[in-house]
Amino acid sequence: MPSTREIRRRISSAKNISQITRAMEMVAAARMRRAQQAVTAGRPYAQKIADIIENLAARIQGAGEEIHPLLQARPIKNIAVIMITADKGLAGALNTNIVRRTTRFILNDAKAPVGIIAVGRKGRDFMVRYGRPLIAEFINISDRPTIGDTYPIARVAVDEYTSGRVDAVYLIYTDFVNTLVQRPTVYRLLPVDISESAEEGPVPAVDRADQGPVGGPNEIEYIYEPGTREVLTQLVPRYIEVRIYQALLEHIASEHSARMVAMRNATENAKEVISDLTLAYNKLRQANITREIIEVSSGAAALSG
Repeated sequence: MPSTREIRRRISSAKNISQITRAMEMVAAARMRRAQQAVTAGRPYAQKIADIIENLAARIQGAGEEIHPLLQARPIKNIAVIMITADKGLAGALNTNIVRRTTRFILNDAKAPVGIIAVGRKGRDFMVRYGRPLIAEFINISDRPTIGDTYPIARVAVDEYTSGRVDAVYLIYTDFVNTLVQRPTVYRLLPVDISESAEEGPVPAVDRADQGPVGGPNEIEYIYEPGTREVLTQLVPRYIEVRIYQALLEHIASEHSARMVAMRNATENAKEVISDLTLAYNKLRQANITREIIEVSSGAAALSG
């Protein structure tokens, strides 16, 4: 049985851990609120770009012209996956879920060899450990990313696709649903298909109540300057960057939420350990006091006898 001194040391250690996890929970909560605001603000922008590309592509196809190269599908012989994970741990099952979803995609869903574009140290380390081919890696991205942080990632993905080294690029990241729910998501990035994603089905359309049915007589006709093809050529690479940027924002909000919940659970567990150790300490201390009283009484009785 441990001594009272050892139990006091365990209680002290548990209290120190509780203070650390509590501080980490508060930091994660503050960062989560900021990241959640960024996610909410970015979603309409990404959706609107998708709507415009859909409109432009439909016009070009309707005119019988050749579609943009990044929108052209071809037989899939090689696949690239942009896997977004965290650089750090202590975020519950966040990184494990992404790695598990990516592994399932590689082994079951993909019907071709897969190369990894790793964003985040945790995913990079896992893929290197198990010998998966790495196309590129990006680590130490700020938790307040800018659109400029996505340029290198988008450049690698577009170059791999346009060069013919891969025939499809998928984005695997954690979609932020709410504070308690973060969902691993697979999205086909290239060739661009803004009408649907790989898992979530059709992308929700914007509210067109004032425009009438899509394709109907009340649909608004837009005039693009300098021209439909020129606008599409400039907009498609921008859409790739914005889609990766939005995925980064979703991941960061999910990471902070998962870390906040994990640290809250760790704090509560530490408090339970402290309570159990305190109870054990009091019982042991009381037993020691009782034993000493018995020894003193026995000694006094022996002397008086």
